[in-house]
Amino acid sequence: MYPLLETINAPADLRKLPRQDLPKLALELRDFLLQSVSQTGGHLASNPGSIELTIALHYVFNTPDDRLVWDVGHQTYPHKILTGRRERMSTMRQKGGLAGFPKREESEYDTFGVGHSSTSIGAALGMAAAAKQQKLARKCVAIIGDGAMTAGQAFEALNNAGAMDTDLLVILNDNDMSISPNVGALNNYLAKLMSGRFYAAMKQSSSKVLGMAPPLKELASKVEEHVKGFLTPGTLFEEFGFNYIGPIDGHDLNVLVDTLKNIKSLKGPQFLHIVTKKGHGYKLAENDPVKYHGVTKFDPASGLSGSKGSGKPQYTRCLATGSVTWPSSTRDW
Repeated sequence: MYPLLETINAPADLRKLPRQDLPKLALELRDFLLQSVSQTGGHLASNPGSIELTIALHYVFNTPDDRLVWDVGHQTYPHKILTGRRERMSTMRQKGGLAGFPKREESEYDTFGVGHSSTSIGAALGMAAAAKQQKLARKCVAIIGDGAMTAGQAFEALNNAGAMDTDLLVILNDNDMSISPNVGALNNYLAKLMSGRFYAAMKQSSSKVLGMAPPLKELASKVEEHVKGFLTPGTLFEEFGFNYIGPIDGHDLNVLVDTLKNIKSLKGPQFLHIVTKKGHGYKLAENDPVKYHGVTKFDPASGLSGSKGSGKPQYTRCLATGSVTWPSSTRDW
């Protein structure tokens, strides 16, 4: 049923595949993941969104010698499947079974025990510094989500990394939300600018307007790089000492593999910004990623029945609107 996926028992097997087979592998992995989670329950929407990135990372980097540190642990099901745990996915989050997050005791490919706590950059920086001290040609990669990117600990690590001259790669997996939609001024900046949508829309409109005037179009292209600095987050991360690359399509395997191969040869701190969609490839999760964030057993064909939740106001909605009704006494907390 999964002719390619069933040949992958470790990333070394993945790296033997012809590059043209990777999109087919992604399709098989996406279907296997959906069938698996529908039988066990667990985190769903975040994982289809990370499939192409996971394949590209293990295809380009020499894991487990090269270190991958996942910040958003609940998007690592594809990572577990490709690192020798495919047959154990039926035990996910059960006693004696697989953990729902990376766990060092579980696999040498799980380099750090994480949840969703903005620790990946600091951990990967420590690994990169250790490799430099030992004179090891090891690459260290932190994969962080846009929700975790809004925490101060992530920026403290960026601040340190930019001054340490280590071979560290930080990948921002930007899907414009964490578990529920983010709120706050910093998130507004990240969500609107980092997705690159405003810049892309502006560029497309300019091309239409200037399409019939080559001299003007040529002039616009010269100005473009200067304008881009004001419209994308490159300036922000370059101020931290990183070489900013992106944003790129996080579901395009050819672009991901080419970009990661190029970055692998670069020295110093690098920042790659990718844009993905939660639930990618499974329309029900794409349309309602909050509902499909964490699921119980369900039929993939018909989807989840009913709606989740207790009817209480959502935490982020209260923060966004300021309409919080406080309990009348501490007994009601």
